[in-house]
Amino acid sequence: MGIGTSIVLIAVGAILRFAVSVHTAHVNWHIVGDILMVAGAIGLVLSLIWMAMASRRETTTVVDRGGDRSAGY
Repeated sequence: MGIGTSIVLIAVGAILRFAVSVHTAHVNWHIVGDILMVAGAIGLVLSLIWMAMASRRETTTVVDRGGDRSAGY
């Protein structure tokens, strides 16, 4: 799950939790909103940790093979 997907889950969950006032017999939409917000928050944290770990693994090694060569080799 990426950062964008996590933010969408959090937004949809917040809408269901705080803005929807529909009451149905079998589904509690407030709980569904809570679950989506928690899933989005967990996905966001995991995505940020994964990105931080991936950026640490990326190293660049530069080898200077020029040395002190003269112009004529």
